[in-house]
Amino acid sequence: MFYWLIKRILVGPLLKVIYRPWIRGARHVPTHGAAILASNHQAVIDSFFLPLMLDRQLVFIGKQEYFTGGGVKGRLVSGFMRGVGTIPVDRSGGRASEAALATGLRRLRDGGLFGIYPEGTRSPDGRLYRGKTGVARLALESGAPVIPIAMVGTAAAQPIGQRIPKIMRIGVVVGEPLDFTRYRGMENDRFILRSVTDEIMYAIMSLSGQEYVDVYAATQKARIATGHPAVSGDTADHLPTAPGGRPVPDVAPPEPPQLPPLE
Repeated sequence: MFYWLIKRILVGPLLKVIYRPWIRGARHVPTHGAAILASNHQAVIDSFFLPLMLDRQLVFIGKQEYFTGGGVKGRLVSGFMRGVGTIPVDRSGGRASEAALATGLRRLRDGGLFGIYPEGTRSPDGRLYRGKTGVARLALESGAPVIPIAMVGTAAAQPIGQRIPKIMRIGVVVGEPLDFTRYRGMENDRFILRSVTDEIMYAIMSLSGQEYVDVYAATQKARIATGHPAVSGDTADHLPTAPGGRPVPDVAPPEPPQLPPLE
């Protein structure tokens, strides 16, 4: 809570002046009670600007190494991650998904907001990638609504490899809550988990206007790293795709609202 207050009082106002972030649909975030905020993931700064634009505290999970570094740099990184509401999770030994799920469930059972990136890692090219089913399992086990989120402009502000984001307007688009209580008790059915995940990803796609690629972002990054051609977002018939085989939504990327004229 201390780091969150520092962020709200000191860092937040400064960033709002510099980057002039905007939010649309903030009314969809409940004023109290548990909710899962499922967002696309384009840059490291997603985890800062999304909580910054909300009135309630939102937490994410992050690898434990962010909090254990030595020296001045290590302390700065640790302080920054705590300031944006990141909870350290031990990702060693193949326990990452279980630890993330347990952390999220505790947060939701306490009536808080929990943020998650269903893609699992940052998009390598600004497109939207296949969602992992952990978000569906979290929704079914907790009974909490899922609120789709589209981060806008963060990929351009902070491409992969760039530490300091360039100054430009950052946007957050919040969609209507998705209720999956009809599937309660079916969290071990992999077909239900995939269906719920695809519905969440489709909602994010409908908000962001991103092109969709039906492979995992981590798989795409591995292909690029090993010199293999990147997978496109088209089908064998060269038609655009959408999660779960749904029709591609006719949505353009959101534009920032007009600023009032200077007097």
